[in-house]
Amino acid sequence: MREPLRELLANHIASLPADKRARSWMGFDAKLSQALGAAGYLGLTVPRRYGGQERGAYARFVVAEELLNAGAPVAAHWIADRQSAQLILHFGTEEQRQTYLPGICRGETYFCIGMSEPGAGSDLASVRTRAEPTEKGWLLNGQKIWTTFAQHDQYMIALVRTSGTSADRQKGLSQFIVDLAAPGVTVRPIVDLTGDAHFAEVFFGNVELAPNALIGKEGAGWDQVTAELAFERSGPERIFSSIVLLDCWIAHLRTRTSLDRSSVALLGRLTAELAALRAMSLSVTSRLVEGESPVIEASLVKDLGTAFEQSIPLLITDDLGRDPDQPLSPELVRTLAFVTQIAPSYSLRGGTREILRGIIARGLGLR
Repeated sequence: MREPLRELLANHIASLPADKRARSWMGFDAKLSQALGAAGYLGLTVPRRYGGQERGAYARFVVAEELLNAGAPVAAHWIADRQSAQLILHFGTEEQRQTYLPGICRGETYFCIGMSEPGAGSDLASVRTRAEPTEKGWLLNGQKIWTTFAQHDQYMIALVRTSGTSADRQKGLSQFIVDLAAPGVTVRPIVDLTGDAHFAEVFFGNVELAPNALIGKEGAGWDQVTAELAFERSGPERIFSSIVLLDCWIAHLRTRTSLDRSSVALLGRLTAELAALRAMSLSVTSRLVEGESPVIEASLVKDLGTAFEQSIPLLITDDLGRDPDQPLSPELVRTLAFVTQIAPSYSLRGGTREILRGIIARGLGLR
């Protein structure tokens, strides 16, 4: 599986410089996603009757690992393949499975997730976006923020309130499939420090939803989104976000006429941390294979993995600073600059560090 995938990626991204590949699952390339779908690398855990490959979670881990290590721009299909397909498969109706899963598996149907809201951050239980029942279905009003690539995607799975108020916390929450081209939906990209715009804010003004837009049961949204986040927080993207920069630095080390002990020690340290985190991520995958919902374990991987990813640009900068006269390739400089700028966001996406540690503390009985 690895070798044919590497060949496919070489044909598609061979000309991409490292600073572009460093964006990886923040890089949007619909043609690559469709090529991956046509080659059978998407929908790996989805049954064949819905267009999937009917393989296991380990196969998907291998594919995700190869894509991220290569720095492939996979944002187009990433969220849909990683979690939206699983959510629809496990909680959706047969009509929803038939409608959306084949397109996801082909790399042609793209989803974003609408969880965070202004003033709520990662406190999902306090969402205020609301869907009211009508004779025709539901009427949606509210706002979502930090929604990845909503400006490019066709659909959003939104966590909204269908009863009660934000004071009711987890009660009264539901999930809906929202067509982002529907009247009343406004998407505004958010330009970040690097000049990219992979986040967006989304506004809903009297958006009419059909009855079949509801995923699962009304009011069951909290349990569904909790299970969904285990897929988001446990994968290899939580440890490989800075891997292209790490590879660039290692390539630079090979050009040095001599290596000091500090550089060698740092390389050993980062390699050991990466190996340990990868083993932890695989362990969470094994729990998913067994049909469990490893929320606490996935939160641990995400928290520790984020810290590792964020440390890489800082540690590499310090290492390079010890020998300021050593010539650096422009590609390494650009890649280091990009990852340094984007790394602070690693601890925001998929749940902030504070929220994750609260989940872990509750799981350990500490709060």
